[in-house]
Amino acid sequence: MLRLEPRADASRLMRYLSPLIAVALMLIGGLALFAALGKDPLEGFRVYFLNPLRDLYGLSELLLKATPLMLIAMGLSVGFRANVWNIGAEGQFIMGGVAASAIALYFIESDSGWVLTGMVLAGALGGMAWAAIPAFLRTLFNTNEILTSLMLVYIAQLAVSWLVHGPMIDPDGFGFPQSKMFEDSALLPELLGGTRLNAAFPMALTALGLGYVFLQRSFMGFQMRVAGESEPAARYAGFAARRMIWVGFLAGGALAGIAGMAEVAGPMGQLTTHLSNNYGFAAIIVAFIARLNPVGIFFASLLMALLYLGGEQAQQYLGLPSSISNVFQGLLLLCLLGADVLINYRLRWKPAEAG
Repeated sequence: MLRLEPRADASRLMRYLSPLIAVALMLIGGLALFAALGKDPLEGFRVYFLNPLRDLYGLSELLLKATPLMLIAMGLSVGFRANVWNIGAEGQFIMGGVAASAIALYFIESDSGWVLTGMVLAGALGGMAWAAIPAFLRTLFNTNEILTSLMLVYIAQLAVSWLVHGPMIDPDGFGFPQSKMFEDSALLPELLGGTRLNAAFPMALTALGLGYVFLQRSFMGFQMRVAGESEPAARYAGFAARRMIWVGFLAGGALAGIAGMAEVAGPMGQLTTHLSNNYGFAAIIVAFIARLNPVGIFFASLLMALLYLGGEQAQQYLGLPSSISNVFQGLLLLCLLGADVLINYRLRWKPAEAG
């Protein structure tokens, strides 16, 4: 029978090659999936992976979709480095969008340039406040942060639904669950004319740069790396575990909240029940494909954004449901996990013991 045996020394090279192997396996699995659905595999590949990149507008949409993924994945990577498992970035994304929308609607008659600044700060604080709940429960009661942060996602989704059906509903919106459209002063400026790409993209690049400096060049980042690699070593060195939990959650919440702000102040231009687009969950995959490295996060975000756009293209040109993108995301994660298992373990055939 086949058994997994731990390897004496895991390959460092394969640790960095395994994401590329996982992507290749996902592409092969995608061809098989298209064939199983009765579609020409090569045509399916062209529509899904090449169609979204055929012109400048498609490339701008790729960067637009990648922007929130970069922000959220960078924030999550800070906590993941120290084994702080913030799985609720989706909820923090939503609450950041809600807080930013509150500023936009409160100052809806103002044309001040400070409105956008206030929205960025409100988005960050909204995400941080939501992330502080599982951090508080973990540090005070030692609760499982995976469960608490995840359950808060559903509360955030219900909260935004209540708000756009009640206090924030557009009185002239014929009862649709949405807020008023934001004024121009509350919208992010466009980077390319004729596209939806906006100033959130350079904000995401800045976050990646600052994240690199924090993780690779700061003492706090060093502490978090040590805690993630060896908790006993971190305790022996006197590193404060509670501080790392708070830093991990607040960093993740702040960047997820800014991503939510960028969504309502960018392509949406208002608050609706469709704010949640599973970016918070997809960013978890991005972070692990990137090995929690800011440079890797940039490229992994582009790949994940392509999977989102490919799902839309497959729906339009192949008659497939848009949820096909979720299948590709799951396939990518499955291949990555499988590759990681084989990095640390080897398959051995051992005869079953008699009797």
